[in-house]
Amino acid sequence: MSTSVPVAPRPGSVAKNSERQTDEAPVTVTDPAQVKRAVKAAALGNAMEWFDFGVYSYIAVTLGKVFFPSDNPTAQMLSTFGAFAAAFLVRPIGGMVFGPLGDRVGRQKILAITMIMMATATFCIGLIPSFATIGMWAPALLFLARLVQGFSTGGEYGGASTFIAEYSPDKKRGFLGSWLEFGTLVGYLCGAGLVTLMTALLSTSDLESWGWRVPFLVAGPMGLIGLYLRLKLEETPAFAAQAAEDEKLASTAAPKREKPSLKETVVGQWRTMLLCVGLVLVFNVTNYMLLSYMPTYLTEQLEYDPTHGLLIILCVMAFMMCVQPFAGLLSDRFGRRPVIAVGCAGFLVLSVPALLLIQQGSLAAIVPGLLMLGLLQVCFTSAMPSTLPALFPTKTRYGSLSIGFNVSVSLFGGTTPLVVAALIGWTGNLMMPAYYMMGAAVIGGIAVFFMTESARRPLPGSGPAVETEEEAEQIRADARRESASPSAS
Repeated sequence: MSTSVPVAPRPGSVAKNSERQTDEAPVTVTDPAQVKRAVKAAALGNAMEWFDFGVYSYIAVTLGKVFFPSDNPTAQMLSTFGAFAAAFLVRPIGGMVFGPLGDRVGRQKILAITMIMMATATFCIGLIPSFATIGMWAPALLFLARLVQGFSTGGEYGGASTFIAEYSPDKKRGFLGSWLEFGTLVGYLCGAGLVTLMTALLSTSDLESWGWRVPFLVAGPMGLIGLYLRLKLEETPAFAAQAAEDEKLASTAAPKREKPSLKETVVGQWRTMLLCVGLVLVFNVTNYMLLSYMPTYLTEQLEYDPTHGLLIILCVMAFMMCVQPFAGLLSDRFGRRPVIAVGCAGFLVLSVPALLLIQQGSLAAIVPGLLMLGLLQVCFTSAMPSTLPALFPTKTRYGSLSIGFNVSVSLFGGTTPLVVAALIGWTGNLMMPAYYMMGAAVIGGIAVFFMTESARRPLPGSGPAVETEEEAEQIRADARRESASPSAS
């Protein structure tokens, strides 16, 4: 029997997370303080990303007037959402760059880089002169900043969800992972809340001349705080253990294990990658429909008062935040598959009734319709952060997840506002959002059918992760009894 403690890529990186390797089972005993820091830092980065998306979505009408002057409001709005969608064109490229790097050099370093890029690009949007000042250079610079945002975001979600998953004990991975999307809602709520406050306090001329810049400039200080937290983090136990094993192999005559190639990351995981794309599709189509497009739908299609419409969405997001951690606990208790399946079935059956309620136009109808969609969306936001990392092994997890996630988001999620707005303009059918969500629910349901349950189980490529030494010893004892039983021999 041998015992070894993996060494992190840098000194002290697993000082408080001990992973003891025995002949029976490798078991990681997590440190609660480190787990909390990891969750906070990862969630803050996600909040930063979605703060920008929330601001952009909720101030889209004003941005259209500043950067895309036009006599046609529909063309103006499509141009604005086109700039919004531009970031998603480069997200897969960012995933292909940052994801494999995260598997090679470590999760923490790459997450710090993506934070710097994201905050800088968002801050720079607030500095761009208007179309009236520099002409076509204004939308060109906006597109450039959005491309930088998209490139950095390509490595954000895959890394953040991987980071939390690899730090979490198996029995709490759903609950702890749910805080990543809690950060999403916080970011959206802060961004949308700031825009709503400024819309209420400022005149239209002030909002268009300088007010729109304020939410983007706020990203600078937020980015510095997030960067500080991420630089203080230690590498995940799973990556540290793998790095230690590679170092051990390098010191012996054994063949050196090569770092995963892009081909191994993508082609070697193609079946799982398809499942990832299907799950991310339903997750993000419904998410962008509810949080990004619905404010515009209420204002542009239903001619609802912009400020009141924004306040309703804010209330829905606050409701989702309250439910989010409890839904994460449910995914730990009953499994990821049942929770996600409920969300898919709900969107398939209730999208049309919810949108019909919203179209009634009264507060008493709009609020239940949006709350219905929000509650269904929590089925995804609570379970996906723990489900997606568990699809892939440690050595390719960051890369495979980043690529699969961003390909799906780019093709289907981020384009949702643009596609649905175009479909409504082409057909004149205001029920298009419901039909779009129903189609996504069907695809998501197929992915759920083929996926393997991962709740309360170790991540692929890693041993069990527990909270106490007592739990670890129980697992080792069980392994010893199993190996000593006649059936095992």
